[in-house]
Amino acid sequence: MARSLQGKTLEAILTELLEVYGWDGLAHRIAIQCFINDPSIKSSLKFLRKTAWARAKLEMLYLSLPD
Repeated sequence: MARSLQGKTLEAILTELLEVYGWDGLAHRIAIQCFINDPSIKSSLKFLRKTAWARAKLEMLYLSLPD
């Protein structure tokens, strides 16, 4: 079954991606400062909530994870 964004919060998506890739892996896949310089979930969520293109890249990365 394919992954879905339905019912997933942005925080849950970010947390799951961090478990798989870590901050370095996320920064390599999506080059944004909140993943590169002193990363934290709080600062990343703040940026992702106001930056549609970055949120879209994060969601696409999440959807590409194998089940």
